[in-house]
Amino acid sequence: MEVVKNLDIKRYMGKWYEIASFPSFFQPKKGENTSAFYTLNEDGTVHVLNVTFVNGKKDSIEGTAYKADPKSDEAKLKVKFYVPPFLPIIPVTGDYWVLYIDEDYQYVLVGGPTKKYLWILCRQKHMDEEIYNILEQKAKDLGYDVSKLHKTPQSDSRPEGEDVPQDKGIWWIKSLFGK
Repeated sequence: MEVVKNLDIKRYMGKWYEIASFPSFFQPKKGENTSAFYTLNEDGTVHVLNVTFVNGKKDSIEGTAYKADPKSDEAKLKVKFYVPPFLPIIPVTGDYWVLYIDEDYQYVLVGGPTKKYLWILCRQKHMDEEIYNILEQKAKDLGYDVSKLHKTPQSDSRPEGEDVPQDKGIWWIKSLFGK
């Protein structure tokens, strides 16, 4: 599967809103106002902070992203989270492949080799439907079953505590029980 080449990691840093994703066991089923914060570390890795709100309560998990092959120009990253988040013991690693990004770094399509996971992210809380349809078609062309895409609710008002990391959540435990 072809991915973005020569990703400008510095331009990629910052806040991204989740517009849509495939439901997965490690994300809350009723998450809203979901976003990801990426910060470049001194060693070239990326600090990842994923935040979501479930029934008005903030949950978050932190991890580290790094190039799967440091010598490659492909945007194939690995993301490592430690679970449980409140007592990081067990590393859980997943693929984070940048499949498409616009030239202004405003919206992105992220997936992986198994096609079990897919995210549409944007710098804004809402995405123009035409752009969404283009990204959905790109995913379909890559072999993703886009019927599994679930749009993530994003409210126009800022959730309380949106930009302030709080206690590390336990969304991954809750998600195992379907909550």
